[in-house]
Amino acid sequence: MNLAEWLVRSARVHPDNPALYLGGEMRADYRGFARAAGGIGAGLAERHGIKPGDRVAIFAKNHPAYLEAMFGIWFAGAAVVPINAKLHPREAAYIVENSGATAVFASQPLGDELVQALEQRAPTVIDLAGAEFDVLREVQPFAEPVARDDDDMAWLFYTSGTTGRPKGVMLSHGNLQAMAFSYFVDVDEVLTSDAALYAAPISHGAGLYCIQHVLKAARHVVPVSAGFEPGEIFGLARELGGIHLFAAPTMVKRLVSGARASGYDGEGIRTIVYGGGPMYLADIIDAVEVLGPRFCQIYGQGESPMTITALNRAAVADRSHPRWRERLASVGIPHACVEVRIVDPDGVELATGDTGEIIVRGTPVMAGYWGDPEATARALRDGWLWTGDMGSLDADGFLTLKDRSKDVIISGGTNIYPREVEEALLIHESVREVSVIGAADPEWGERVIAFVVIAADAVVDAEALDRHCLDHIARFKRPKTYRFVTDLPKNNYGKVLKTELRALLAEEPSTGLS
Repeated sequence: MNLAEWLVRSARVHPDNPALYLGGEMRADYRGFARAAGGIGAGLAERHGIKPGDRVAIFAKNHPAYLEAMFGIWFAGAAVVPINAKLHPREAAYIVENSGATAVFASQPLGDELVQALEQRAPTVIDLAGAEFDVLREVQPFAEPVARDDDDMAWLFYTSGTTGRPKGVMLSHGNLQAMAFSYFVDVDEVLTSDAALYAAPISHGAGLYCIQHVLKAARHVVPVSAGFEPGEIFGLARELGGIHLFAAPTMVKRLVSGARASGYDGEGIRTIVYGGGPMYLADIIDAVEVLGPRFCQIYGQGESPMTITALNRAAVADRSHPRWRERLASVGIPHACVEVRIVDPDGVELATGDTGEIIVRGTPVMAGYWGDPEATARALRDGWLWTGDMGSLDADGFLTLKDRSKDVIISGGTNIYPREVEEALLIHESVREVSVIGAADPEWGERVIAFVVIAADAVVDAEALDRHCLDHIARFKRPKTYRFVTDLPKNNYGKVLKTELRALLAEEPSTGLS
């Protein structure tokens, strides 16, 4: 079934429900939202020759028009190719060319920069604020969205490409429907009175979460800044109420810091779903203390979008269970629509508590990588997605992440998981951020290096951090070297770039213990 059917359904049942907002200003109700998307779909077909199965990219900052374009593409039976607006035009051009997109919706100046970067024939570029987009919105809409099967591609998402060229993850209408249904079961409910706030890029997980909010005829709010500004979010939450937002852990830390500084108590925010990177135990404890029981956690990948495990609101807020700290440090239990196993390199399932690679199978898992059968064969084996993440399952089914398999440090023949060391360091009151990597060592194979960002006005040295680590983790796991830095390098999604940290090792003098 075409996902655009859910927009049609909501428009029929709740035509007057407010739908699209720019800041506090309503731009469309559900009748208008569906009308615009249906016109865009018909206009793409009639004016630009878009056929079912074609790919249409969106290279734009967050805006209500982004959601109209997205559902318009689905109306036409085409697949959305979302491109993060923070990418370099050459990176965006690679995605457009690799996907074979025949049209691109863009905001300016991104559209012009993309055209200049394209090496092959440029596809049609439609400015979301331009005259052609206005014409498309007014085309006589299709009576119904173009029929699509559950296996037909809906979302061609390109991975961040930290280990080479990004790969196009093929997600079908059925994959995304399963994601939405599983959200209701495993993460949180969605009320018609809710408002999805898009402070994170719509091109990523935040955009996928629009689907279940459309199904429930809830509101969709894009901040005027089109980005993540804690003060703006607090103001919109107080004004509109019922706010739901998806945030990376780095964003949650900024929210908590802003709330503490301003005295904001979470008024108007109903749910904050966090994921997309490691949320450390100390940080989520702090977040709940400052903003209250408003948090849910998800763990997923582009290849199984938002749907591997979840820790719901009650589990995040629970302080009564005898093992609540271990559970809160986990990423929750498997979604109802997937199976999760921990295996060794040969695919043999490991015992409870043992660490190995996380594999997953189920309805949300991708069909494969666009035009890359070799990468697909490596990632999908006998129906299981090999995530590349390391973790362990406890007796109650809670999954604890360790690290990406490539980030595990092997020192003296023993595996050391950077996240465990990072968790220990973050308990120290003077540590604001930390990232741990391994470096070659002639005696031990690898040694542990910690890059540490100290909190404002704090004073701490390597010896103090070493004593702290000895109080919390085994001696062999503690860092041998500490590098004090002002910031950690991150990609567009807020993930720390350990490849850049490794490069720094060759450039900076050692600071701390060695």
